[in-house]
Amino acid sequence: MPKRLLFTPKATALVRRLAAHRGPLIFHLSGGCCEGSAPMCFRQADFRVGARDVLLGRVAGFPFYVGPEQFDYWASCELSIDVTTGGGDSFSLEAADGLRFIVRSRLFTAAEIAELAAAGSPSTGPETILDNHSAEEAAVACER
Repeated sequence: MPKRLLFTPKATALVRRLAAHRGPLIFHLSGGCCEGSAPMCFRQADFRVGARDVLLGRVAGFPFYVGPEQFDYWASCELSIDVTTGGGDSFSLEAADGLRFIVRSRLFTAAEIAELAAAGSPSTGPETILDNHSAEEAAVACER
């Protein structure tokens, strides 16, 4: 089954470093006006998941969501999260260190799209936030 979400080793290392200092994290890719379609990293206590937000995967046990409209846009793509320098103005936690999570995408093949469609829709809503310790195994599938 194709993965919808991958994190590079550099991005995974940054996630673990941020979590060590900030506690449980959450990611959201919304396509909002201020940050465009940049992945945003927040403390879980500081972000409320919407009922229709789609859980794409996890990194180091922490959930990564996309807004429902953005999911429609990205549904045919594998998203790879990486890190670059030059955080600029951002509400995302890594920006304070002069870093920025970025998205790269690859279109799924027709066979991959068919396989994902057969598997059904991804989970949505705040009830998909699991205990970070029990979700650690699931995180390995998101890492590259």
